[in-house]
Amino acid sequence: MARDGAIYVCQSCGAVHGKWSGQCGACGNWNTIVEESRSAPPGALKPAATARSRGLAFESLQSETPEPPRITTGVAEFDRVCGGGVVPGSAILLSGDPGVGKSTLLLDVAGRAALAGRRVAYISGEEAIEQIRSRAKRMGLAQAPVELASATALREILGTLKRETFDIVIVDSVQTLWSDAHEAGPGSVTQVRACAGELVRLAKAGGPAVILVGHVTKDGQVAGPRVVEHMVDAVLSFEGERGYPFRILRAGKNRFGATDEIGVFEMGDAGLTEVSNPSALFLGENTQRAAGAAVFAGIEGSRPVLVEVQALVAPSAYGTPRRAVIGWDTGRLAMVLAVLEARCGVGFGNQDVYLNVAGGLRINEPAADLAAAAALISSVTDTPLPQGCIVFGEISLSGEVRAVGRAEARLREAHKLGFDQALSPPLTVKGGGVAITPVSRLTEAVERISQNRY
Repeated sequence: MARDGAIYVCQSCGAVHGKWSGQCGACGNWNTIVEESRSAPPGALKPAATARSRGLAFESLQSETPEPPRITTGVAEFDRVCGGGVVPGSAILLSGDPGVGKSTLLLDVAGRAALAGRRVAYISGEEAIEQIRSRAKRMGLAQAPVELASATALREILGTLKRETFDIVIVDSVQTLWSDAHEAGPGSVTQVRACAGELVRLAKAGGPAVILVGHVTKDGQVAGPRVVEHMVDAVLSFEGERGYPFRILRAGKNRFGATDEIGVFEMGDAGLTEVSNPSALFLGENTQRAAGAAVFAGIEGSRPVLVEVQALVAPSAYGTPRRAVIGWDTGRLAMVLAVLEARCGVGFGNQDVYLNVAGGLRINEPAADLAAAAALISSVTDTPLPQGCIVFGEISLSGEVRAVGRAEARLREAHKLGFDQALSPPLTVKGGGVAITPVSRLTEAVERISQNRY
C-alpha cells in the first residue's frame, strides 16, 4: 500500500501510478517505476487566487512587431538548422546517442559565438572544467572567451543567470540537474520536468537563449517526459553511424524555422568540420560505376543531396531468402520487390537481396523508389548504369513511376557535380544541362537498364 504523500512515476513514459508494480501499464517497460514525493506542480494557484486574478487582454492577429532577431553563432550548419540563427529568449533541446559529439558541437557553437562578441555561458554537469578546456584546446578554441562552470544544483544556476546577462547559455545536460524542491533523484521524470521548466521559464522572461542537452533512450527517443519536448521551441537531434565520420543535425521541431532542415558535419581529430557539399562526401571518388549501384538525387531539408544506392542480389543458401537493408525502409524495399515481380516479371523468390545507402545516410523520401529499383535491376542483369546518370522517382503499386517535388533542384545539383543524364518520371521542368530519360512505367525502366538504352 502506498504511503501518504508518495506517488509512483514511470521513468520511461512519465505515467503516474497509485502503487508500485514491476511493469508499467502505460508503456509496458519493466522496473521503471520509482517512488517520488507528491508535490504541487510549479506555479499552481490556490483556489482563492483565481477569484482575485485579472482577466485576459486579447489582441488581434494584426501586429507591427518585427521578426525576432537572430544570433548567428558562426557555425553555419547549426544556424541553418535553427532557421538562420538562434532566437534570443528561445529554448532548444539537443539530443543524440552517447559519444556522437553533442558536447563537441555545442562547445564549437559556444566558442565561435564568443569570438564573435557574444557572451556565452557553458554549464556542464557531466564534465569537469579541465576536460572542457582540453577539448577546446584540441579544437583550436582555447582563446575563446567562453565562461565555463561545472554545476548541477538548479538553484545556484538560476541565481547566477538572473544576476548576469548572457546571450546564450548551454546546459550539458538536463538529466544531471536537480532541484531541492523535489525529493526525486537527478534524471528522474520529476526532476527533468521541473529543471527544464524553470530554465525555459527563465528564457521566456527575457533571459538568454538556452540550449539544453538531452540524453536518449535505446529507442532513440529523448529520455524523460515528453512534456519537455513541448516546452522548448526547437528539438534538434544529432545523428551519426558508428564507423562513419559524418554527423547529421536534424530539426524535429522548430517554432522559428523549417522542421526538415539538416546540417552536415564531419568528425575528425580536431573536432567537427562543417560540410558545405554533402553530395561529394556521400558519393566518394569512384571513377567507374559497378553493377548494382545507382546514384539517387534526393532532397534533405532545403538542400539537394546525391547519394549512391547499392544493391546485391545473390542466390540464397537457405530455405528463406534474406532481405537486409541499411539506410532505407525495409517495408519500402518489400513493396519495390513485389512491384518488380508482379508488374515486370523480375522474380526474387529464391534470392537474397541486400540494399545499402553508401556513406551511412538514411533516406526517408519515396523519391528513392526508382533508384532502389534501378540498383536491383542492375544487379540482377549485371548491367552497370552509366557513370553520369542519376535516378529519382516514386513507384506506385500499379507499376507507375510518379513525379516528385523539387525536380529542378535535383537536376541542378547533379549538373554541378558533373552528371549529364537522368532516369526519372516525365518532367515539366528543363534539365539545365542534364539529358532526361523519362519513364512512365517501371517496365520501361527495366527495359532501358537491362538493354543499356538511355
